[in-house]
Amino acid sequence: MSVKQRSKTLSRSNNELADTLIQLNILNDKERLDESFVPFRKKIAEDGLANGIDPVYPDIFQLNIGKLCNQTCAHCHVDAGPDKKVENMDKATLEKCLSIIKKYQIPIVDITGGAPEMNPHFRWFVEECTAAGAKVMDRCNLTIIEAHKKYSDLPQFFADNKVEVVSSLPYFTASRTDGQRGDGVFEASIAALKKLNEVGYGVEGSGLTLNLVFNPSGAFLPGDQMELETEFKNQLKRRYGIVFNNLFAITNLPISRFLDYLLESGNYTQYMTDLIDAYNPTTLDGLMCRNTISVSWDGHVYDCDFNQMLDLKVASPSNHLDNFDMDQFVNRKVVLNQHCYGCTAGAGSSCGGEVA
Repeated sequence: MSVKQRSKTLSRSNNELADTLIQLNILNDKERLDESFVPFRKKIAEDGLANGIDPVYPDIFQLNIGKLCNQTCAHCHVDAGPDKKVENMDKATLEKCLSIIKKYQIPIVDITGGAPEMNPHFRWFVEECTAAGAKVMDRCNLTIIEAHKKYSDLPQFFADNKVEVVSSLPYFTASRTDGQRGDGVFEASIAALKKLNEVGYGVEGSGLTLNLVFNPSGAFLPGDQMELETEFKNQLKRRYGIVFNNLFAITNLPISRFLDYLLESGNYTQYMTDLIDAYNPTTLDGLMCRNTISVSWDGHVYDCDFNQMLDLKVASPSNHLDNFDMDQFVNRKVVLNQHCYGCTAGAGSSCGGEVA
């Protein structure tokens, strides 16, 4: 099934926001800070975290295996797309990831992209991680399963390796899904979900977990996760006979292509105001930056996937796989900035949905 792109990557369109320093300058506009937007550090200091956020020993190793993708979604914080052919993790870097996972016995390996499955070493890495006893999660855009016959066996491959599949689906209707991700995405996504169901994913008692991810399609925060999950389950079952396990509601962070959308649509100020007004201190303990090792395609180490996309490396000498040391990594402070309001608004947001 063909998918028509609605967007171009920032780099391909020569957008100045392809420069992460420009994104950070916008987020830290001195005319806005304090007057309109309370600095995030100041906000958490009011809640007793004047010295910042401390991490815990990581139980998740998340790697962005590459920015190559068969889609170019309007909200993408990775700025992934078909033109991102250079930013792909090579096998030597994957071997370094595997070595750290084994050495420190990290139980969960979370593979993201881009479309992770387009990396030529993806299947080898999944099999190696599985053999090492780690639980593997794959963040699948669904349409990759329908994109080319060489990916059509992915559902069975996932099942054979007991991979937890985390799939993006903005909504249970074509208009809202295609509006965010491109024409034809909804049809291809439904076909892929049916194939995943056929091999047991989302089916009670199968042991094969299929989770969906919901991102709002505009400049607003997601609704209640449990209510959304119930609605998605009812609608997908009734309309298409599709079942799944859980739905993760994730807040769009004001970075990369979503930041571009906010600026172009004139919604940036209001959206940031909404995030700050919805700040919830009870989310702080569950933030993914505390228990995750986030690694970029070229081996640099970050606190989280969002810091990675802003090139905010960890505040530690252990900021690359080549010099990774767990003691140094754990004994650091999390790098914070204004986009952190996105993960602390309302019930919070992480790669696993709500945190509070």
